[in-house]
Amino acid sequence: MNEQQAERPIRVMVVDDHPMWRDAVARDLAEAGLDVVATAGDGEQAVRRARTVTPDVLVLDLNLPVKPGVQVCKELVGGRPELRVLVLSASGEHADVLEAVKSGATGYLLKSASTAELIDAVRRTAVGDPVFTPGLAGLVLGEYRRLASEPVPATGGDEPKAPQLTERETEVLRLVAKGLSYKQIAERLVISHRTVQNHVQNTLGKLQLHNRVELVRYAIERGLDDA
Repeated sequence: MNEQQAERPIRVMVVDDHPMWRDAVARDLAEAGLDVVATAGDGEQAVRRARTVTPDVLVLDLNLPVKPGVQVCKELVGGRPELRVLVLSASGEHADVLEAVKSGATGYLLKSASTAELIDAVRRTAVGDPVFTPGLAGLVLGEYRRLASEPVPATGGDEPKAPQLTERETEVLRLVAKGLSYKQIAERLVISHRTVQNHVQNTLGKLQLHNRVELVRYAIERGLDDA
């Protein structure tokens, strides 16, 4: 987040097709001091409203009418990469989790989570930390490694020269690939959370990547998670 974001409440939008659940989540987040800027009950409505109110965090159910949650995530994150998406779903199926992450979701929380866990997850998601219901983080990291082990199709011609990262950027990238949160990286390197975020944003720009999912895959392809 930038300085302006740090000075104001986190802007959140809640998307769920069950009105009572949607209203309860929105109320809990608002009571915790978060700024609930909009809610939506179907996928089309979610895309339209999110583009208007530009939330920091989208709390998104996957099972939506009109347009599925993963498509909502792809469209919104594709057009606005800085948007953080926290999936809040009743499904703990591995395929659903992986599809959500591949579509650009930052985290995945089951609806069995407590209110306190949800509030903490939204706050952590807002600063770019990957947040997963216990047991799912390992699944996602394992999938990153599987994808990274797949051969990359030949493009023909010379491979472009890899961008030059600073020593600190490489160090941060290595810890990201190991699955550490930004807070954990900051503590490990004895630097501020903001500095970690800046290094990640600089690295994304240099590598022409769009989100943490692509960044982790890049790092694992180069063996940085084993370094």
